[in-house]
Amino acid sequence: MISFENDYSEGAHEKVLARLVQTNLDQEVGYGFDDFSLQAASKIKEVIKCPEASVKFLVGGTQTNQVVIDALLKKYEGVIAADTGHVSSHEAGAIEHSGHKVITLPARKGKITAEAVDKYCEEFYGDVNYEHMVIPGMVYVSYPTEYGTLYTKNELTKLSDVCQKYEIPLYIDGARLGYGLVSEEADLNITDIARLCDVFYIGGTKVGALCGEAVVFTKKNEPPHFLTMIKQHGALLAKGRLTGVQFLELFSNDLYFEISRHALKMAKKMKEGFVAKGYQLHIDSPTNQQFVIMTNSQIEELQKKVRFSFWEKLDNEHQVVRFVTSWATKEENVDYLLDLI
Repeated sequence: MISFENDYSEGAHEKVLARLVQTNLDQEVGYGFDDFSLQAASKIKEVIKCPEASVKFLVGGTQTNQVVIDALLKKYEGVIAADTGHVSSHEAGAIEHSGHKVITLPARKGKITAEAVDKYCEEFYGDVNYEHMVIPGMVYVSYPTEYGTLYTKNELTKLSDVCQKYEIPLYIDGARLGYGLVSEEADLNITDIARLCDVFYIGGTKVGALCGEAVVFTKKNEPPHFLTMIKQHGALLAKGRLTGVQFLELFSNDLYFEISRHALKMAKKMKEGFVAKGYQLHIDSPTNQQFVIMTNSQIEELQKKVRFSFWEKLDNEHQVVRFVTSWATKEENVDYLLDLI
């Protein structure tokens, strides 16, 4: 049985594990004030060319989204997101649990537009009763999106402009950031991300780390007592070195982007193989998530030897399924999959 179910099935990249072993007996202070975390934060600020940024490390994507959104929003505000966004669908109501509504807008290929956000805010403030409603306090987007698609520099610039117009922060979920930035279709880089948004996070869990995400506030806008808020949410590691060591290795010698390129090379081979064999793509994703239309009988047969994800029902005879590659995907497993189909 081989798996293309997700991009966090394996543990961590061997170089990350080696760095953890090498530093295992070094004595360090806790809660993210260790030397490894401080060095990793400095490296990230250097890579994004944003020396004024502040960086904090958390353990997972849902915790990161909940903590950041709750910290930035006032208690009467909500967050605008695509209806397909991770915070809208696959986080078990974590944002609502913190007391904030997720205000969903219809997505097209996983993306929302600046025009849609502008229209929503304009109509909201045009309603004389808006004080009785949940006030839009920030905009959340994913890069890449949950459908593997990418915002262009122009699209992200327009979203940033709209957020500035209404004086609300733009937050980018970068759970798969590496896989987006190295895509052949990407027309922006990590410095553009840092410049255009107010806060984003660099995903490690899905890009070579055992666990961990690096939250980056780019406009000298880290909320006061943010560390306290992380702890209130139960998301503060006493052994903060665990994430610090991993990001220090990932951002040394271009490792983060190198392993992301491998995932996309495998995804491209997989996609081209499906198309060559007559399968239809549900969406043409340029990143590591591939969405394929298959018949119920094809799915039933393939599931005997391969793990993959159901995504949505297309009709009574067809479903959309997702195949995901990662930093750890073996080319021989891609070949085996293509032989099976």
